[in-house]
Amino acid sequence: MALTVLLVDDEPSGQALASRVLQDLGAEVVATASDAKTAITAANDSRPDAALVDVGLPDRDGIDLAYELAALPWRPRVVLMSTDRDAINAIEARDGRDTLPFVPKEELASGRLRLLLTP
Repeated sequence: MALTVLLVDDEPSGQALASRVLQDLGAEVVATASDAKTAITAANDSRPDAALVDVGLPDRDGIDLAYELAALPWRPRVVLMSTDRDAINAIEARDGRDTLPFVPKEELASGRLRLLLTP
């Protein structure tokens, strides 16, 4: 059974790139969202195994969204991404939980993403 993933990115080109990479990894993108509000609804509707979330979203901080997704009852694995390599400096552990993993967008195809998304 393929790993199911929610992809959250407000830039169509970023969403297309991440979708191709995920498909190449054998994952199934079960839902996409371009903002946090849509992402929460999509996550609850599709219950993905994992989520790949852009740090910069138009309606809310992607880091806050990522922690909210990670706290959903089925505990999907969540990985943050950004075109800004320094975005990792803004990611801090929240509510006693571990810091979420981060991958720069230009490194999505590096193989590290597979390790972060799979158990």
